[in-house]
Amino acid sequence: MLEEILEFNKEFVEKKEYEKYLTSKFPNKKIAIVSCMDTRLTELLPAALGLKNGDAKIIKNAGGIISHPFGSAIRSLLIGIYELEIEEILVIGHTDCGARHTDSSKMIEKMKERGITSKNIDMLKYCGVDFDSWLGGFANLEASVRKSVEVIKKHPLIPESVKVYGLIIDSVTGELNRVV
Repeated sequence: MLEEILEFNKEFVEKKEYEKYLTSKFPNKKIAIVSCMDTRLTELLPAALGLKNGDAKIIKNAGGIISHPFGSAIRSLLIGIYELEIEEILVIGHTDCGARHTDSSKMIEKMKERGITSKNIDMLKYCGVDFDSWLGGFANLEASVRKSVEVIKKHPLIPESVKVYGLIIDSVTGELNRVV
């Protein structure tokens, strides 16, 4: 697959197809979006929000969840706020999210099947990694979005002037609904 990608990329650059995507590092609409890495959202999410290249910073992870107040998603938001002029943050969960039903115990078993030793897993547990909260899913989509919004709003390094909203996008139609 990598060879196909590299071949396509070579042609893309030679034909200067990148020119239609040229923009600055500053988001035109001054927004950041935290959403899921789900493949259905790759083009649907920006299209459903009327966004084009350069309009927003999009931070994606499994479930679109702020799982730790000092993790990489918050780090990205802080850089966006203080270095890239972000003024609003949208946390957007989606229907039929695969991360919703993840089971940490089953994932640990899959890790072992793929050669990860119990010793490595136990070492992480000993270091304080709570596999259930780190790898587990969530029962309620709205509650999950609401929780991430609250983590951002209450974060000691995020200014009160930054507006934070929670939304859910339908992963088929793109319809947005606000989470209150």
